[in-house]
Amino acid sequence: MTDYAADSILVLLEATPTGELAKSAAGLLGAASLIGTPVALAVTAPGQAQALAEQAAAAGAERVLTVETDAASTQLTVPIADALAAAAATVAPDAVLISNSMEGRDVAGRFAARTNAALAIDAVGLSRDEEGVVAHHSVYGGAYNVDSAATFGPLVVTVREGAVETRAEAKPVALEALDATPSGKAAATIDSFEAVTATSTRPELKGATKVVSGGRGLGSAENFALVEQLADTLGAAVGASRAAVDAGYIPQTHQVGQTGVSVSPQLYIALGISGAIQHRAGMQTAKTIVAVNKDPDAPIFEVADFGVVGDVFTIVPQLISALAERKK
Repeated sequence: MTDYAADSILVLLEATPTGELAKSAAGLLGAASLIGTPVALAVTAPGQAQALAEQAAAAGAERVLTVETDAASTQLTVPIADALAAAAATVAPDAVLISNSMEGRDVAGRFAARTNAALAIDAVGLSRDEEGVVAHHSVYGGAYNVDSAATFGPLVVTVREGAVETRAEAKPVALEALDATPSGKAAATIDSFEAVTATSTRPELKGATKVVSGGRGLGSAENFALVEQLADTLGAAVGASRAAVDAGYIPQTHQVGQTGVSVSPQLYIALGISGAIQHRAGMQTAKTIVAVNKDPDAPIFEVADFGVVGDVFTIVPQLISALAERKK
């Protein structure tokens, strides 16, 4: 059996249907490098292991375990949980890091239940003290920062995408194939799927480094175009409050908040958003928050680093013009 470092951190990496590592991989491996030695696990279709191992090593994985199986393309999450259980038994890690995606949360819950491990959800940071790994969370709409740790066994942590800025240094490729015995646990099956290609010049909301969001204060779907114009000028993703989504200004896939997407960009601009606690829960960990609202008492100003009290229809066009001028 291969020896693993005593401070090994097992990192489950998600892969796209085309065989590329998900964007969350770099942040997860960076987070692992802060607290120990990153050991990656990639569950792949047959023939994809070498390519994924090379990508994982380039992102900072000291070693890469791969499980090649067709089951992951026909069953939901159970084959990945099987592989994760086999990898954890092999590595004996101090912690297991998983993306806080829909699939990641499912796998984390299954794995923690199987192994009787402590589970920390939606961490925005990680550290290590004399007793082990500590996960940091932003809770109650960002009103409090709390820490969690395991009293025994490895801590299983789902990490919010974009929350960790650290990136690990590239490593030589060290690939190890791993056998994972199917558990036979009940799993939803995939009968068929159709790939839909969406083309956009804007970055994906989840994991974006810059986000411009609009709220009900925009007044209409037509006026919401102002948010998109500023986003395009900045090269940012487009977000929205639940109120804007419920009003039909923009599809639900752009919703930021407790019942939408949680983001931790370098820059978050809120236009016409009052700042209800449900919205703040999904964006308060942004590094810099800029808010524009005509109500000086809007709750969004409580978390904003920079606030502008005024009419978005007056201020934002001026901002777009100034940014465009600087690009010349």
